[in-house]
Amino acid sequence: MCGIAGFVASRGTGDREVLERMTRALAHRGPDAEGYFVDAERGMHLGHRRLAIVDLSRGAQPMETSDNDLVIVFNGEIYNHCELRAQLQSKGYLFQSDHSDTEVLLEGYREWGEGMLDRLNGMFAFAIFDKVHNKLFIARDRFGKKPLYWFQKDGVFAFASELTALLRHPQSPRNESAIALKKYFAYGYISAPHSVIEGIGKLPGGRCGTLDLVSGQWVARKWWEFCLEPSSAEPTNAQCGIWAEELLEKLDGAVKRRLMADVPLGVFLSGGIDSSAIAALAARHLPAGRLRTFSVGFTDPSFDELPYAREAAAFIGSVHESEILDLARARELIPGLLARLDEPMGDGSLLPTWLLCGFTRRHVTVALGGDGGDELFAGYDPFKALHTADLYSSLVPRALHPAIRMLAARLPVSHANISLDFKIKRMLRGLSYDERLRLPVWMGPLEPRQIDEYFGDHTPPEELFSEAIEAWESAGEHADPVDRASQFFTRLYLQDDILAKVDRASMLHGLEARSPFLDLEVVDFARKLPHSVKLRAGTTKWILKKALEPVLPASILYRKKKGFGTPLGQWFSEGGLVPEIPAGIAGNFVEKALSSHRAGRGDERLFLWCQHVLAEWRKTVFVR
Repeated sequence: MCGIAGFVASRGTGDREVLERMTRALAHRGPDAEGYFVDAERGMHLGHRRLAIVDLSRGAQPMETSDNDLVIVFNGEIYNHCELRAQLQSKGYLFQSDHSDTEVLLEGYREWGEGMLDRLNGMFAFAIFDKVHNKLFIARDRFGKKPLYWFQKDGVFAFASELTALLRHPQSPRNESAIALKKYFAYGYISAPHSVIEGIGKLPGGRCGTLDLVSGQWVARKWWEFCLEPSSAEPTNAQCGIWAEELLEKLDGAVKRRLMADVPLGVFLSGGIDSSAIAALAARHLPAGRLRTFSVGFTDPSFDELPYAREAAAFIGSVHESEILDLARARELIPGLLARLDEPMGDGSLLPTWLLCGFTRRHVTVALGGDGGDELFAGYDPFKALHTADLYSSLVPRALHPAIRMLAARLPVSHANISLDFKIKRMLRGLSYDERLRLPVWMGPLEPRQIDEYFGDHTPPEELFSEAIEAWESAGEHADPVDRASQFFTRLYLQDDILAKVDRASMLHGLEARSPFLDLEVVDFARKLPHSVKLRAGTTKWILKKALEPVLPASILYRKKKGFGTPLGQWFSEGGLVPEIPAGIAGNFVEKALSSHRAGRGDERLFLWCQHVLAEWRKTVFVR
């Protein structure tokens, strides 16, 4: 796991000193070593910061082939690199390293070209300088697990793992993007290909691109995209049993692959299904008593999952470590976290995730987690409400929706985790819009009319939520709502919120986070399952739970989902957190929202946190 940066520029628009500034801005991502490659004649500059995980002695970067035809900077892990190395060796390729996955990428590109991407099982963002064909090839993994920002301006093409590294280049754009900020308050995160800086883009997951060094032309393409291909036939009980066994086998293989490391590793353990499954399967492949697990708890019992994590750890037999996050600790940690946040991110669980990664890093260098399970197997609460929402929309005239929302608004506000009043109000808010917008409006900090009020102008909802609409419609005209929702959560929410949050929180501490549920074999299996075995008779993740019955007790598999939240509502209500009030129209909006929240008239926790994060980010990143 590492940080990468680079640029291609004519003389006078960047040099090695600029490259070093960009690369050293990524030191937290790679604390073990740094390396540089410069071809001044062709304007190629490549920088790398290394977190040494595999082949510690021979995996230094930038790495060149023995004939110097190819050079790579790579961030990530390729879990099937041993199999790919064997395939290449059978074709006569000789390797300089013992077991470096970076060198496999170099020789794999020489043999298969861009077709190599289809063979990779892992997480990655890399850039390969092809001297023979005079081009730069850049690619990002299927789900965008590893970040990659880029810009092309005034004869300069630059890329980096983080936005703040790109801002070290003198040609970098610096103006805030108005549409990206609106999407930030619509979703709670900034969706690819947008970034908060106008003119800087995120290369979306499953995308690659080539820069021709002669013409300067940059051409990007989609090399993979998550797409459901479910079976249409209703499965028999026997078929479900076979699928459950296959799923367990594939998930076990995914975990085993991710135990590959030359450094200590552990597992994030909340006590929920996904993390408990990963920990239980990891314990199968490690000596007894060697597995270490880690969790974070809260003083508010509605948010605290420590009892469940301890139960799971005791069952699995892991050595368990935990820490508590309360308001005093949060106020101590938040300034330091937000000062280092690369881009505004409104997920409140960023804070406990950062704390979790920090104390985990004191014990291990790699941690496995359960990200992806909810998206692939219909685990979130909104999945259960989809058919109820359709029924409501068909029976209740739209003219009555505002009145019903007004009645629901009279319900007392609770700041408990996923309280009943929160779910009712959020669902009714989403139902005020057509089905393509329900999920993002349900989950987002502000709805479209509020965004118009905050910014003082109008943006059509179809523009605000264009990515959500595309994901919803991509499932097909006759798709079940569960499959449509899975497309939304997997393509958008997973990539731009969950994975981005975990990447930033872990890499700020130099910790590598791995996600077995996003293994290529697991994903390909899950996307072909019919929705009826994911959500069955009101039970979420039904097929996953059946698969895990030989591994975990019913008390873990079938307990009510709690979710990884943070008591932000209470903290804002009691004055423990106070968002900065901006000037102008936005300031008036923030003041009204804060007053309503403190008076108990409304629950504005999501918006207030997004506003607080944005204000703190603006203090630390120079923008215009």
